[in-house]
Amino acid sequence: MGKLFDRLAQDVRIKEGLKSCINCGTCVAICPAAEFYKYNPKTIVNIVQTRDDEQIEALLKSETIWYCGECMSCMTRCPRKNVPGMVIMALRSLSIDMGYFIESEKGRQQFALQRQLCGNILNYGYCIYPRTFQFREHPESGPVMKWTTENLDDVFKRLGANLDGEGPGVLRKIPQEALDELKAIFDVTGATERMETVERLSAQKAEEMGLTVDEYYEKVFNETGSCHLND
Repeated sequence: MGKLFDRLAQDVRIKEGLKSCINCGTCVAICPAAEFYKYNPKTIVNIVQTRDDEQIEALLKSETIWYCGECMSCMTRCPRKNVPGMVIMALRSLSIDMGYFIESEKGRQQFALQRQLCGNILNYGYCIYPRTFQFREHPESGPVMKWTTENLDDVFKRLGANLDGEGPGVLRKIPQEALDELKAIFDVTGATERMETVERLSAQKAEEMGLTVDEYYEKVFNETGSCHLND
């Protein structure tokens, strides 16, 4: 048994999600990610079950573990009640803890995801906050969204929302007391430490690539290689 597997085995998601795979392939058949990406949840489970550090390390450094959408369709179909999606969660967690996530393009994108998602939650109380949505970062959203972002206050007022307003209403301003509670939850659960790890290692990778942190952010946010999809 390898040390990496030992660490994985301590994760409750491995304990709950990996029981006795019979290689039936049902998880592959139901998996939306497997339809589009070069991704096979059965293969990942097989690698974890080898308990071989060399294979597991290669998996932690790969693009593969970042393709899963965590929809948990696998959980609903597996005849042995395995949950490859949980195994993926544990692998992602260990990949970040070990600093392996910066070795893959999809892994490096966790930096942009963290800044967008966690930044919105901690600063505004929302996963998605209209004022941080930048059309230049999402040109695929089209001209209507471009117009919406340029006329944000008027649009939300006409929709009856309470954007950044006091009191009740959609997209109301979240009190600082509530934001402080969210930050405390992040601190206690280890999320703050995880974010600091991603920030620190991403800054090191940016320096290694000869980029500023902002340039690195733009790169990982906007650039996606052509090697990920099924042929």
